[in-house]
Amino acid sequence: MDFGLVLQTDPPASAVVELMRRAENAGFRYGWTFDSAVLWQEPFVIYSRILAETEHLTVGPMVTNPGTRTWEVTASTFATLNDMYGNRTVCGIGRGDSAMRVAGRRPNTLARLGESIDAIRDLAEGREAVVDGNPVRIPWVDGGRLPVWMAAYGPKALALAGQRADGFILQLADPFLTEWMVKAVRQAAADAGRDPDALTICVAAPAYVGEDLDHAREQCRWFGGMVGNHVADLVSRYGEHSGLVPEALTAYIKERQGYDYSHHGRSGNPDTAFVPDEIVDRFCLLGPVEAHIEKLRTLRSAGVDQFAVYAMHDAKESTVDAYGKSVIPALSGL
Repeated sequence: MDFGLVLQTDPPASAVVELMRRAENAGFRYGWTFDSAVLWQEPFVIYSRILAETEHLTVGPMVTNPGTRTWEVTASTFATLNDMYGNRTVCGIGRGDSAMRVAGRRPNTLARLGESIDAIRDLAEGREAVVDGNPVRIPWVDGGRLPVWMAAYGPKALALAGQRADGFILQLADPFLTEWMVKAVRQAAADAGRDPDALTICVAAPAYVGEDLDHAREQCRWFGGMVGNHVADLVSRYGEHSGLVPEALTAYIKERQGYDYSHHGRSGNPDTAFVPDEIVDRFCLLGPVEAHIEKLRTLRSAGVDQFAVYAMHDAKESTVDAYGKSVIPALSGL
């Protein structure tokens, strides 16, 4: 199992770079950041510094979207980083939550997202693609490679990930839901004539190492609120008891009252009081090192290739260090 670290690009950028260096030294292989232009600093600028100050770390957004930048700009940015640092990027992409809504736009349609996956990959790897009806090719790309991993929860999005993406990003660490969604993605890949085992499966969730579970829950409760934004969309689209989305995912948002993006991804978010302890425990990894290792082994048996640690709490450094000392060595081998 590989490991990634997910950060917000809060200023100063130097602190983000330093924590990514710490993560690489601890054995993490991926460095991810949020991508929401109004709420945080521009990640692609910071990726250049991270890549310059690390040796092997692969970097990318968790996640970008096809609406805030034109597709050729996104592809050219990735291709430039790859040309400078040697194919060390990955494109995490989704419909767009905070990045679109904070700017007063609706998330992108799945149809547009699917088209963008192919176009961004092709352009970043030097092939011609159709962008808004026009054929485009970036002529200076030579030997570039860009895996595109799609974030998804709902049935149509899971199917799209299996049909078009190189990897699947699931932003929660509940073993039951992980197994259910991984099966759906891989079945869609098989139905599309693709090798289902060729897709990389990445689970991303907060991890907090420590004995004080009450404190850890309060530091990570924000995550249930963030996931709840996507769940609310699913309930609106499919209904609460449609059978198309597991009630293990949808039931907890009944008391959700709304969401203020000014607190997005922050511990202490007042809009996440509706999230019960049970959801925090299911969606996140909390407790002593042994509890993390046990849950990660379960996730690995469900087909997870990478666990990406959301570090938006008061124990970033100690969690990275604990993973480097104990968790990564226990899970990185067979």
